[in-house]
Amino acid sequence: MDRKQALEIVQKQLTEHRYIHTIGVMETAIELANRYGADEKKAELSAIFHDYAKFRPKSEMKEIIIEQQMPRELLYFNSELWHAPVGAFLVQSEVGIKDAEILDAIKYHTSGRINMTLLEKVIYLADYIEPGRHFPGVDEVRDMAKQDLDDALIQSIKNTILFLMKKNQSIYPDTFLTYNALVIHQKEE
Repeated sequence: MDRKQALEIVQKQLTEHRYIHTIGVMETAIELANRYGADEKKAELSAIFHDYAKFRPKSEMKEIIIEQQMPRELLYFNSELWHAPVGAFLVQSEVGIKDAEILDAIKYHTSGRINMTLLEKVIYLADYIEPGRHFPGVDEVRDMAKQDLDDALIQSIKNTILFLMKKNQSIYPDTFLTYNALVIHQKEE
């Protein structure tokens, strides 16, 4: 599937603001893929479709989580997490993308996971640092992303955890596990 076709499909699913965000994520993902050696085409498609399910009704997403036997614990955490695994399912079933690497990059772009692939890291970080994002700490992570992908990823996850803690929000366990795995791996090197 080419970029134009993919963007036409996803644009119908998003608000104008979220579509602009998606373009920023796509451009950032391509840049990171080129810098760190990920597959540029897969990064492009993953980025384009990363928020495919973002505006689906919560009831529909909940139903998909249950019917597709996704981790039920998702339902006990912020519904903002749901669009990632639900999006991966819908991109496969509605759009017809079957590439497991692309689907996993979409699936884990909000929570992360232990042993993230290079493509998953690229999409997670591209979503965090795309040019339209403006919040405390994002510029630091953008600078870090120019030097070391894992350092930038660790900092982005740390920022997210601290942000959620300050708001007294629960934190999905995979996010903690991702952070720990990255820090441990870095210390072992």
